[in-house]
Amino acid sequence: MDFSLTDEQELLVDSIAEFCERNLDEQKINDMYENQAMSDDLIKAYLDAGFGLMGIPEEQGGVPCDRVTLGILTEEFAHHAGCVTPFLNNTLAMCDMIDFGSPEQVEFCMKHYMETGKPIFSLGFSEPGAGSDNASMSSVTVKQPDGTYLLNGQKTWVTQGEVFPYVLVVAKDEDPTPANRKMSMWLVPRDTKGLSTAPLHKIGQQIMPFCEMYFDDVVLTEDMRVGKEGEGFVNLMKNFEMERCLITAQCLGCAQAAMDDAAAYATERMTFGKPISSNQLIQLKLTEMETALQNTRNMLYRTLWKMDNDESVRIDSALLKRYGAQNCVKVASEALQIYAGLGYTTETRVGRIWKDLRGHEIAGGTDEIMVYIAGRQLAKKYARN
Repeated sequence: MDFSLTDEQELLVDSIAEFCERNLDEQKINDMYENQAMSDDLIKAYLDAGFGLMGIPEEQGGVPCDRVTLGILTEEFAHHAGCVTPFLNNTLAMCDMIDFGSPEQVEFCMKHYMETGKPIFSLGFSEPGAGSDNASMSSVTVKQPDGTYLLNGQKTWVTQGEVFPYVLVVAKDEDPTPANRKMSMWLVPRDTKGLSTAPLHKIGQQIMPFCEMYFDDVVLTEDMRVGKEGEGFVNLMKNFEMERCLITAQCLGCAQAAMDDAAAYATERMTFGKPISSNQLIQLKLTEMETALQNTRNMLYRTLWKMDNDESVRIDSALLKRYGAQNCVKVASEALQIYAGLGYTTETRVGRIWKDLRGHEIAGGTDEIMVYIAGRQLAKKYARN
């Protein structure tokens, strides 16, 4: 197996490091966390540098690349930034629209994206009673005699839902019961009558605020539908495997930043006349941290390589997401422990990284759901004929 980077990938890594050094110092990151927003200038600079165009089809003005390269982009940016940024979410949202939207909808959304670097819409998928269990979604649209539809329901964990002017909503067609798997996607203006929001307050990932959304007899028209009627559930599932890979890549980059800081600190912090890196317990922590990072990295790029070669990754992506998210959180936690009291202050970034990563054991499918997905498939894989 060839683990070397291509010349283009090497150039990408160097460009990311330069961009982050110029635009994302710790003071700017702390300001973004305090303001719960990233500046419009920085978001546009990311797009203008070409990073925000990677993975988008050439006919839409993007820069096509393989999935391994997207993984490198995501990991390295998180590594050099040392925080969770909205760029991954922005790219995934635009890919959803390009995959499922009509030519007019894609043109409308891409125009805004190319001008601002931000999608024009948030993603309204999860509900209080239907996070991992999408079949239990209860938001529903009912067709009216005049050909319009009434949308009723509630969405939660809507990232930047109070920021973007539209929301891409998934709702069941006609019947809200769990037995109904027919759902549709709708692009809904946030200022539509009957749509309201309420902020949610997270312990981490402060750059990207969450909110809840409420839909009370929101009137929809057929031109607001995204994709084919009844295929929203299938569309919802289509990109989950790639999303889980890139979430893990983001985890890996942030965890590597925590490792960088903690390992260097261990060689500098003196106790009893010697650096703490000479203590066997600290060496054990560093060893286990590095093992987790290398294992996650190997699993990540093997899974992305398989996707690039049209191999099934249904098991791989679930195993990767569970192992990677859990162990990257452990790396950040051990980094904090190495810093001891100093790590529990805001004087270092390892505490912030830990809080950011802890959310990734939930986002994109909880650890427990990853066991459910992988476990069922593993039982079939190893069953005796």
